[in-house]
Amino acid sequence: MKEIEQVPRSALIWILLGMAALLAPHAGRLPVWVLAVYGACAFWRLQIFRGRWRYPGRLVKFGLIGLACTGIWFSYGSLLGLEPTVALLLTAYAMKLLELARRQDAYVLLFLGYFICITEFLFTQDLLIVLYSLITVWLVTTALVALHQGQQRFGTTSLRQAGVMLAQAFPLMLVLFFLFPRIGPLWTVPVKSHAARTGVSDFMRPGDISNLSKSDEVAFRVSFEGDIPARSSLYWRGLVMSRLQEGAWSSLGYYEVPPAERRAPEVATAGDAIDYSVLMMPTQQRWLYSLRYAESSQGGVMEAPDFRLFRPVEIEEQYRYEVRSWPATTLQPALSEWRRETELRLPEGDNPRTVALARSLREAAASDEAFVDTVLARFTNEPYVYTLQPPLLGENPTDGFLFDTRRGFCEHYAAAFVTLMRAGGVPARVVAGYQGGEVNPVNRTVIVHQFDAHAWAEVWLEGEGWRRVDPTAAVSPLRVEQGLEQALAGEGSFLADSPLSPLRYRGINWINSMRLQYDALTYRWQSWVVGFNSENQFSILQEYLGELNGRKFVTILLGSWVLVLVPVGFWLLRRRSPAALDAISREYLAFCQRLARLGVERAPGEPPGAFAERAVVALPQSASAVREVTALYERARYAGGDSTPADTLRSMRRAARGVGRQNRLG
Repeated sequence: MKEIEQVPRSALIWILLGMAALLAPHAGRLPVWVLAVYGACAFWRLQIFRGRWRYPGRLVKFGLIGLACTGIWFSYGSLLGLEPTVALLLTAYAMKLLELARRQDAYVLLFLGYFICITEFLFTQDLLIVLYSLITVWLVTTALVALHQGQQRFGTTSLRQAGVMLAQAFPLMLVLFFLFPRIGPLWTVPVKSHAARTGVSDFMRPGDISNLSKSDEVAFRVSFEGDIPARSSLYWRGLVMSRLQEGAWSSLGYYEVPPAERRAPEVATAGDAIDYSVLMMPTQQRWLYSLRYAESSQGGVMEAPDFRLFRPVEIEEQYRYEVRSWPATTLQPALSEWRRETELRLPEGDNPRTVALARSLREAAASDEAFVDTVLARFTNEPYVYTLQPPLLGENPTDGFLFDTRRGFCEHYAAAFVTLMRAGGVPARVVAGYQGGEVNPVNRTVIVHQFDAHAWAEVWLEGEGWRRVDPTAAVSPLRVEQGLEQALAGEGSFLADSPLSPLRYRGINWINSMRLQYDALTYRWQSWVVGFNSENQFSILQEYLGELNGRKFVTILLGSWVLVLVPVGFWLLRRRSPAALDAISREYLAFCQRLARLGVERAPGEPPGAFAERAVVALPQSASAVREVTALYERARYAGGDSTPADTLRSMRRAARGVGRQNRLG
């Protein structure tokens, strides 16, 4: 292989660093063996560079590919899907090191690196990930620059040059962001993920929401037009669960509802309206969250017959929607026969002790409302405990909870309360969503975390319609008024599985202040950059540029490119004073000029070794002098020679003078 085709030592090191940086953000979701593959391939390639090992043969490479596919299959159970596809891509990317022999192989590897950088956005578009991705792009570009420079000694010259190139591209990036037609990015493609869905599920068993409440991830953020309502009134309705089957509460599907009941009933709004916008994280689910009673004029937001909001497609990316709520509105003052029968249905034979208790309490109550108060009083007065660590329940979970363990989380209390209501003849259903939220004083947004997940009940009362009832508040008022952390302060189980979460250290002022500042910055980033869509773009352009048509838009787009590229091009093409050369480089250039006068001219970019061999063939009488000058120069430039620069300079001059004399004698 010719020396000019080889991958320089400096470029190889930058390639390995860039690949490690590309792999790092995926490390937490990859099988450990994929990381081991990268380490093994990097070590193998370094041994090849040192001349100790050889490149693997074709059979070995086919075997490695087969092992990689088998490993992906056993790790994920499939080769299809988001996670296995990305893992397979990263594994193949690591093994590509074993084919890195020529510069053309390096180009393929580096251009693939830019694509792999984008794959991280399939999982998150967090601001820190964006900043980290800029660093990885910088490293990959540095490797590309080092590949062109051809230097053997590792240094920061390529890093600085790559930084300058990216800085020159930044103005054009801004122009493209604001003016180029918005095309949905890669991460909006609805690629099914093997990871668990985030947020409240469409069914609820004892323990589901308590497990969700161990997560500190953000579910959504809310920005109110006016004053922020009290925490105790922030009930974010997501799902209405009307069916109890095999111990799990679930919502009804579209085709399980009679056609006459599929449209949301007419509602006469009452009281003051609350306007707010919700910035929701991706959930791969359809339901949205809002306060009671909610309407939205935004396209794509629909209302279900049980007064919740949803989208017809799954939320695969961050989604922002505008909402108006009327909390004081009466909902469904009259029930249809189908709805009444649905909200009273219980599986026959299940939880017999609960059914008997409900009937006895209902007989002693003067009205449905009095029955509700009696059950809530039972939760308040008897020794029930609110805990994230409830004991296991048996075949009849509600019986076991109400009469035996008496320890549970919100889903236990909501499910038991609704069961009691239905057994007593009062229509009732479970509502799942979130309760409360943390007010960020920096930008006055409400941050709703996964640990704010909550379940409560709705009961239907004659003349009043659906009323929200939260039995958890009867057991632990702190959960509703101050949040989960205060409610579990005595138990110490709040975020027990996340010891490094900054939310556990809200009592330390400087940590909490930094966390809230960053969250406010994240909200701006997600609202203004990640959420910048074609509608926002068109609105901004219309505001500043007036009415737009196709010709005007193309003119503005091309004109803006010219305004950006002309100054950059002028700066790149203007004449610069040549960089000052050191004495050894000047002496070597003088030696090259001496050979040029003798008929041997060095080609642009030709390595010193290759030029010396060509000169030896043309000037055999000067072979020893040519080789001596070249060896002295290469040791001084690339190997850090063992003599002082002055000694090297004198030796080069003495040998160079010999070239001319020997040829004249010949």
